[in-house]
Amino acid sequence: MADELAAAAKRGQFLDVVRSYADFDCDAFLQGVQPADVERVLAKPVLNREDYLTLLSPCAAQYLEPMAQRAHRESVRNFGYVMQLFTPMYIANYCENGCVYCGFHQGEKIVRRQLDMEEIRAWGRHIKETTGLESVLVLTGESPKFSSPEYIREAVAVLRDIFASVSLEVYSLTEADYRQMVEAGADGMTMFQECYDEEAYAPLHPFGPKSNYAFRLDAPERAARAGMRTIGLGALLGLTNWRREAFFTGIHADYLQHKYKDIEVAISTPRLRPCVAGFQARSPIDDTGLVQYILAFRLFMPRAGITVSTRESREMRNHLVYLGVTKMSGSSSTAVGGLEAEKDEESQFDINDTRTAAEMAQMLYDEGYQPVYQDWQPLTRAMP
Repeated sequence: MADELAAAAKRGQFLDVVRSYADFDCDAFLQGVQPADVERVLAKPVLNREDYLTLLSPCAAQYLEPMAQRAHRESVRNFGYVMQLFTPMYIANYCENGCVYCGFHQGEKIVRRQLDMEEIRAWGRHIKETTGLESVLVLTGESPKFSSPEYIREAVAVLRDIFASVSLEVYSLTEADYRQMVEAGADGMTMFQECYDEEAYAPLHPFGPKSNYAFRLDAPERAARAGMRTIGLGALLGLTNWRREAFFTGIHADYLQHKYKDIEVAISTPRLRPCVAGFQARSPIDDTGLVQYILAFRLFMPRAGITVSTRESREMRNHLVYLGVTKMSGSSSTAVGGLEAEKDEESQFDINDTRTAAEMAQMLYDEGYQPVYQDWQPLTRAMP
């Protein structure tokens, strides 16, 4: 890993883009946006990065209705009236990080657990039989010691025999490790940078693998080079200025989409939720701000995915169906082993929408949308 760290530092990659804004006064730009600037942007068929930042400004909040109408049109044009459904699978919660805002961090006195392959197989089959879902997101705590690349790779292979799509949300891996995950059957990865503000990042992540800002930032690109089909990005909204974080998340997605044209890029928009760590949001984003972020991103990147998790309330998620979101989770649990395990274990954060996949599907039908359980069929797996 040391060699790859050095190589990443030499390549620069998206880190160079982030640092190129070091002397840019983002707050001054945002505060300086006038109604005429927003109207000019909304009249353009294709938006650039400055246009995107303009739509994230306080002034643009006055234009949510025309933004929503256009976002809806763009989404229907590119995706139709459909919504992909998936469920998370937490298979381990050992962690070596000191993230001050997380309920899984090393210092928390919670029950630590790791599922073995038989438990993973049994849980996967249970999910498949009870929900019909074909897409799962595998999560672990950030501990290369307890959740080694070998362990994760074996879990992927087990689950690929059950599901059509297996994605990963784990600690930053090397390019070689990502390639092995692809060979085992993983087709997607999500990497939350959490905080793109490099100066603010360090005190939020004082120790552990996650404390390496540059290596984490480069992870999506390593995964893309390794052959991952889908790449997900996100900042944890509430840690620092949400408008700035939304901007860098968006241009990170734009950077990857232009450089790796054969991948599917998506963002998630998680807001900081209560957890056992007790951390309070320093720059909270309200419902209006979240909607503005999603709309601005949809207009900036009309063909990119947008995922909204169960951190949001059922009312908010119902509302966001029309506004550009393309993927939602159901039957969710952030405890290792799923819903049954929640009775005895702490979760990473509190879930706000407890609906099952079937309940999510019914809501979508009621709203005139088609729930999609599978949109990907690997050639190595026969159709049922």
